Amino acid sequence: MITAGDRAFDRDFKPRSVLIHVGLDLVGDAIMKLPFVHELRQCFPCAHITWVAGRGKSVYASTLSPAVKGLIDEVIEGAGIGVHPRAFLSRPLGGRPFDLIIDTQRGGGATLALKRIPHHRFIAPFARFLFSSRRPPPGYRPPPLLVRQMLDLLELAAGYPVPTPAVPIIDDGPAFVEAARALLPSGPFYVGLAPGAGGRAKCWPLDRFIALARRQEERGRVPVFLLGPQEEAWEAPLRAAVPRARWPLQSDEAKARFQCSPLLTVALGRCLGVAISNDSGTGHMLALSGVPLISLFGPTRPDKFAPLTPRLTLLTAQTWGGGAEMERIPVLAVDTALEMALAGTGHSALHDSRAGA
Repeated sequence: MITAGDRAFDRDFKPRSVLIHVGLDLVGDAIMKLPFVHELRQCFPCAHITWVAGRGKSVYASTLSPAVKGLIDEVIEGAGIGVHPRAFLSRPLGGRPFDLIIDTQRGGGATLALKRIPHHRFIAPFARFLFSSRRPPPGYRPPPLLVRQMLDLLELAAGYPVPTPAVPIIDDGPAFVEAARALLPSGPFYVGLAPGAGGRAKCWPLDRFIALARRQEERGRVPVFLLGPQEEAWEAPLRAAVPRARWPLQSDEAKARFQCSPLLTVALGRCLGVAISNDSGTGHMLALSGVPLISLFGPTRPDKFAPLTPRLTLLTAQTWGGGAEMERIPVLAVDTALEMALAGTGHSALHDSRAGA
């Protein structure tokens, strides 16, 4: 938090219109931002909130629109704010006024363009908040965690402390819950494995996931592979290596009814006993489900990108020799972390009557 304890807070600030500017929202980015979206609505319950993607698309307008229903009133994509120099000749969004504008980006072009929109309060981190209506106390340093950076901006706008939520809140909806329970019916103990990521350098080797899945089968558990559209080529070799595993996102129902919606993955996470994921959008989806999560990091920073969930175990490649290559993480280390996470929930290999030696 950045608000000082003796600061004169203005809790009477009640904007009727709020503009939030982002660059774009891919699935992983948007999921990380959900705690900010929830707190934004808590701070300004009566405001009309407009979410503006200045440089691209936002999944809040498409696949994640159900998750922000009632939280965001309007999504504008590809607004072109700060993209071209000629944009400075006119006011963005046709000069439409807003009581509050929060620019979450640090680029000067977008900040200067947004500043031209009529407003009462303007919050922007560019140039150490030089153009912002309100600034943090002297010596402020942005926290590493991205969502905390955004919550700090919200604190400045609202004028009072906004804590980081301990547990993300998301309503995946009854249709997704029902579908998830049909795909993973109660009875077996499911272990989720999400081997994909936005870049291959962030992926733990596939043969390690296979070895881990086989260990779970030996203990009487059922591996559940969660593959996104970019990893569907892995389905055939994984099926051959672990034939008794489940593949809920590759089912005809998931593809036909939900187009592999992120909300279905969240609902599936609620059916799992534990999950293992790389630093990926799927990992953040699983974090939203509240399942105990083992998160594997290598070339990216966990202090910046770690999923927000209270039942998280972080394993970083640097622990084994200092390098960032994902193959440094041993299978035994992940397996041990998994068993420790399960021991904390009252379930472990020792409690499973079918567990292997």
